[in-house]
Order: sequence, then structure tokens, then C-alpha cells
Amino acid sequence: MDCNSAAPTPPRSALRQLRKDPVLGRWVIISAERAKRPSDFAPSPEPGPGGKSCPFCPGNEAMTPPEVMRIPSQGRWQVRVVPNRFPALVTEGEPERQGCGIYDRMNGIGAHEVIIETPDHARRLTDLEPGEIEAVLHSFRERALDLHRDPRIRYIMVFKNEGASAGASLAHSHSQLIATPIIPVLVKEELAGARRYFDFRGRCIYCDMVRQELEESSRLVATGDRFVAFVPFAPRFPFETWLVARDHFATWQSLDDSRLADLARILKEVLERLGRALGRPDYNFVLHTAPSGAGESEHYHFHLELLPKLSRIAGFEVGTGFYINPVAPEDSARYLREA
Repeated sequence: MDCNSAAPTPPRSALRQLRKDPVLGRWVIISAERAKRPSDFAPSPEPGPGGKSCPFCPGNEAMTPPEVMRIPSQGRWQVRVVPNRFPALVTEGEPERQGCGIYDRMNGIGAHEVIIETPDHARRLTDLEPGEIEAVLHSFRERALDLHRDPRIRYIMVFKNEGASAGASLAHSHSQLIATPIIPVLVKEELAGARRYFDFRGRCIYCDMVRQELEESSRLVATGDRFVAFVPFAPRFPFETWLVARDHFATWQSLDDSRLADLARILKEVLERLGRALGRPDYNFVLHTAPSGAGESEHYHFHLELLPKLSRIAGFEVGTGFYINPVAPEDSARYLREA
């Protein structure tokens, strides 16, 4: 078999593959359609203005693929969900996992969607009211519930890149969802670590984290009725903040409306504190959830990780997996509490 050729797949899938590193066991998405020319690797330009040039602004709906979900409000849309125009993975076809000597690969099957969080080009997620943020979270949940019905899907990652330095190519506030036919290696490591802790102590490590952070309070940033925000004990980045449910929930899509509302309130508070303390920095956030088919696992716990872009990953971090954080987590939390 020619391991350099595309597998026999439908046309769109032919430009995408998942390839497995035989040493580390991690999968890499090879998505040739997303960068076709050497110029595509030039530094990213600053995100453009709104109006006629922005595909996410009202009136420009024809500039995106047909929407898969819409939350209406006062005669117009409040949140739209559309397939990514240049998807990393596509829904058509089957994974068709294959061996190529010592290597493994499969077709680039999955889903890649964009959640347009507001019709207003000038507003960031931080600027939205709690009810508006709740609508965004609601769209995350409903899309996850729908995609998990597909037996090919093993994991769904919801994430946000806010600002050019965080990887956003469009200024209009949006987040993304990528569904994959495999469980990412980092998620497997989290699941395995949580399982080891549960097998040894008979308790969920994340539930114990919430209890200890509430007791010690030195790393607390904000508290809500259902969620707690704190700087983790061993943060990779300055002002990294986790939002964790007080009650045990393994999956994102199992959160009910009251918990979504509380998560929206505490997320807005943390974003506002970051804005006041650090001048509205660019950031990423990622939702960590149990994989498809895991059900309400007793050892894993859904959480949201918020990562301000205040430092860069350089050679040492890339080569070792160690992170150098110049700010103690207790100082980060205190600074945010006082913001």
C-alpha cells in the first residue's frame, strides 16, 4: 500500500486524514484543504472589520454554509451555528482505519462547526449579558447532544480563540466545535489520571479539588451557586483559571438549564475580572468532558479551562512538556479577586 496516497474516500474526505504517531499514540489531523499555498503560512493579519466584509454579521448569512442551529431573539437571530467553511474534519464517509506498515491512519471524518455568539460585530463574549452567554452555552449543549447520536463520533471538543494572538482569524465573536472519531491523547491522560485517583481513594479528583479550593480559598477567583472558579494548583500559564461544577457531572451535555445559567454568570464574572486586571487579554478556553459512550462516569468531571494569552510556548515547553509559569497561582488568584 502507498502510505503517501489518499485513501479511497469521498472527495472531501480525500483531503483529510488522521495519522497516528507510533511512539506517543497521539493523532494528528492532516487537513490539506485548509492551507493550499506557501503564503498561507505567513503571519496572520489582524482580524478585519465588520459590515459587508464579515461573514458573521447580520445580512451576510449567505457568506457562510447553511446553518445547523439558530437561537432567535426579537425577530432576528441571537446565536447561529454553521459548519466551518474550511473544516478540519467532515461528516461525509466512514473512518476506514487502515495500517501502513508500522503506521496507522483513518479518513478525516468528524464535524467542525462555528458558533456565532452574537449578531453585534463589536461585542466580545465578555460584553454579553449573562442571559446571552447562557444562550451560547445552550447552543454548545444542543450541538453536542445532536452530534453524540452519530456512532462514528468518539469525542467533542468545544473551544474559543479570542483575539489574533489566540488564533482567531475573524474578529466577530465566535467559538468552535470539533467532533473526532478518536479520543485525543490528552483526554485519555486526564481520564487515566482521574481513574487512578478514584481507584485509590474512591472519590472524584475534581470533586476533591473543589472542596479543597473552597476550604483554602487562596486560589479562588469567584464562586457561584453551582460552579467554582479557581487558579489550579499547577497552572501552565499566568492567570489560567478553571471553572468546575460543585456537583459531579462527567459530561458537558448533561448540564441542565439552571446549571448553564450559573456557569454563564460565573464565566462572565471571570472574564470581566481578567479584563479589569489585564486589559482584556486575548485568550483561549476549552471545555473538557467525558468521551462519547462514557455516560456519567464517577471518576471524571466536566470543567472549563480559561487560558489568557500572556506568554508564549517556546522550545523548552515544546521539547519537554514542562511549562514555566512566572506567576504563582496564589498571586494570580489574589490579583483577579482584587480586580
